[in-house]
Amino acid sequence: MSPPIDPPHSNQSDANRPDAIRNAGEPQRPTPTGFLSSPLDITVSARQKVLMNLQSSDTDRPLAGKSAWIITDGKAGMVVQARGVADALGLDYEMKDVQPTGIWRVMAPWGPVNPSEKLGQPGSRFAPPWPDFVIATGRASIPYVRAIRRKAGPATYTVVLQDPKSGANTADLIWVPAHDKRRGANVITTTTSPHSFSQSRLADLRANLPAEISGLPGPRIAVILGGKNGVYKFTEADDDRLESSLASLAALGASFMITSSRRSHQRLIAATDKATKDAPRILWTGGDDNPYPNFLAAADALIVTADSVNMCGEACATGRPVYVFTPSGGSPKFSRFHDALSAQGATRPLPASFGQLESWDYHAIDAARAIATEIEQRYARRKHMLAGLTR
Repeated sequence: MSPPIDPPHSNQSDANRPDAIRNAGEPQRPTPTGFLSSPLDITVSARQKVLMNLQSSDTDRPLAGKSAWIITDGKAGMVVQARGVADALGLDYEMKDVQPTGIWRVMAPWGPVNPSEKLGQPGSRFAPPWPDFVIATGRASIPYVRAIRRKAGPATYTVVLQDPKSGANTADLIWVPAHDKRRGANVITTTTSPHSFSQSRLADLRANLPAEISGLPGPRIAVILGGKNGVYKFTEADDDRLESSLASLAALGASFMITSSRRSHQRLIAATDKATKDAPRILWTGGDDNPYPNFLAAADALIVTADSVNMCGEACATGRPVYVFTPSGGSPKFSRFHDALSAQGATRPLPASFGQLESWDYHAIDAARAIATEIEQRYARRKHMLAGLTR
């Protein structure tokens, strides 16, 4: 019953394509002859053609092999986003974790880099030769990207993922999710966050599934559990709702691939365990390597808790039906995010009880590829304008 990786969606207009870069509030303008388009004037249909060509062949990446530094504070969610964009570009990158302490931590993102770093001096972790690209995310990284941008000049193209809170001049390009409110000439948005689950990677995973996963009977349902955060409460009644829904799906003959996260509380895991214990399943709650990538690739449908933007976005990269379980709580920002995924045809609410498992088509959402395409275009335009100053 599995739909194709990137099925046609005849009812979806170009303007609602989930892989489109958006800059809300800006009018569409004609593209000047001889210049590459920016998000302010490029037509979505033209970008679609670029994306389709790039998805069909990973060799068509004009920036592949260029050097890059990825600067983060080491948090897994930040690293996933930055590496997703770097992988989509094909960059040869070096990870640089930063952990400022004391007053330097307090002053980030607005303050300077600790002088003890000796940024730009021989022997420093941040010294010439400067890379072609810097991709940074997280408040601790922002003083570093600002300092590198000043010292390296236009030879290094700087990208910040998430709102830096320190102004538009922080980097050459800023990406924020569409449910955030920052906008500007150098700001681009996508519905979901970037990650490394490209169409080619998912296809490769599907072709090489471990036997214990490929042997599960269909339909195979991936259950991706988050947990309590500052927005969603996950009451006992919420856990019971999820248990009831999963039990009804098990009664239909589904098999399950279940993975928890560090935020998953024990009662939620126990409820999931109880609902699926008599069905064919794999239940991962820690220990050896997380089979999550294989779960994404193998799923005929997915169930994701609403508390994680990253997990919901990665599920929607599969092109397979995604059910979202929404616990108590929420916020306007999360509502905007989930409303956008629903409007693009990717997700539906998890029913209280399944009478049948639905199937629907939508364009697989690949934010990293969309962001990479925009970077490629802007970099080429700047290189043309500053010939001789950039590599």
